[in-house]
Amino acid sequence: MIRLSVYYPASEGAKFDHDYYREKHVPLATTTWNLDGAEIDRGIDGPYVAAVHFRFSSPEALQAAMASEGTGAILADVANYTDISPVLQTSEIVER
Repeated sequence: MIRLSVYYPASEGAKFDHDYYREKHVPLATTTWNLDGAEIDRGIDGPYVAAVHFRFSSPEALQAAMASEGTGAILADVANYTDISPVLQTSEIVER
């Protein structure tokens, strides 16, 4: 199992619309990439104002999602909720 996490660093004066992100952007991504859902974090204390975590069955599934036709629309939608440059982290989920 692969996790793609997208973190939005906090910075003074930065814009982030949590409602739009939760109600429109993340559903757009999960629908486009045919995922069951995603975990959304709203930062309370720490270096990030928000984050989202998507799960993919394999590295190949993540690559296919990134290469899909709809990914361009997801990337274009970012300007509708933030002016923050995100930090991406791809991880292997290690389960016991």
